Amino acid sequence: MSAAEPVIRLATPADRDVLVGFARAMALETERLELDLETVRAGVAALLADPARGRVFVVDVGGAPAATLMITYEWSDWRNGFFWWIQSVYVAPAHRRRGLYRLLHEHVRDLAARTDGVYGLRLYVERENRNAQSTYRRMGMEETHYRLYEQAVRES
Repeated sequence: MSAAEPVIRLATPADRDVLVGFARAMALETERLELDLETVRAGVAALLADPARGRVFVVDVGGAPAATLMITYEWSDWRNGFFWWIQSVYVAPAHRRRGLYRLLHEHVRDLAARTDGVYGLRLYVERENRNAQSTYRRMGMEETHYRLYEQAVRES
C-alpha cells in the first residue's frame, strides 16, 4: 500500500488535538459556531478515554489525518438493538471530493452489519446543508419522519 492511499483506523489519544481542530472547523463551517477550545478538548479526551461513549474513526492520507467520523450509541427497545449515530463528520478541505467520507461510511456500515445487536445507522444534518444531505442519500440513507429536539440543562 502506498503512503498516499487512505487508511482507516480508530482514533487514539494522540489524535486529540487534530480531532479538536476538525470539530471546531466543522462547527464554524456548517453552523457558524465558534466552539470553546477547552470544552471541545475535554470532550474529545473524554470520548477517546471511554469507548462506551463512542468511537472515532480516522482516515489517514500520507500518514496524516484527513477525515474523521464519530459514532455514538442509542438503544431502541422497539427494535431490540442499537442505532449507531454518525456524528462529527469532517473531511479536511484539501481532501474533499476524493471519496474519503464514502470510505468511512462504508467501513462503519459494514462494521455495524457484522456487530451483533446493531440495528442501523442514524445521523442528523443541518437543514441547509444540501451537499451533506445529497451525500447521505447517495450512501443509501433515507430521511425519516422524525424531527430532532433538544433542551440544554447546563451551559457548556
